[in-house]
Amino acid sequence: MKKIILLCFLFLGWSQTSQSQLDVGLKAGINYNNNGNATFTSAGNDLINGAASRSGFHAGLWFRGKIPVIGLYIRPEIVFTQVKSVYVYEEIVTDYQFKKIDVPVLIGKKFLGFATAFIGPSFQYILEDNFQFSDISSGTFDKFSVGLQTGFGVEFGKLGLDVRWERGLTKTEATFVDDATNITVDNRTNQIIFGLSLEL
Repeated sequence: MKKIILLCFLFLGWSQTSQSQLDVGLKAGINYNNNGNATFTSAGNDLINGAASRSGFHAGLWFRGKIPVIGLYIRPEIVFTQVKSVYVYEEIVTDYQFKKIDVPVLIGKKFLGFATAFIGPSFQYILEDNFQFSDISSGTFDKFSVGLQTGFGVEFGKLGLDVRWERGLTKTEATFVDDATNITVDNRTNQIIFGLSLEL
């Protein structure tokens, strides 16, 4: 994650030294998230539950610079995200939420003077992983993963709106355990993201 953030700052230096225009701004919005299955193992029996989608939020910074000659732009972002899913096991409603840092690195194209389309990898680092079920406590979880973001947006002056889809590409899991029950959750991100951005 430190290397990814360092690459973002190197991008800023490249933008300034290459005399290309650099746009900087703030962004925030809501996330409609749906994690993968949860496997509950108790007394030798496995029961797999799908997640019910819940909304979350994100906020952060974005940077954008033109790529010479080919008419595209590169837009790295540093975003704090909190997402939540819900599972039901033996009529017990279980909240699963985690906080993470996302670093999308998007390649995009502007068209029609106000519209934009983009795609690129998104690097995720989980800061906090919380599973609320009986007395089960946090065990181990994969902190780093890579996903893909793609979407489109519109821009009117300094204000922008976009919608994007994100899907985790690498397999990541969180494991929670007590004396009788083990729970493994697929925490790969699968979400629709609605964002509002403001150029500074």
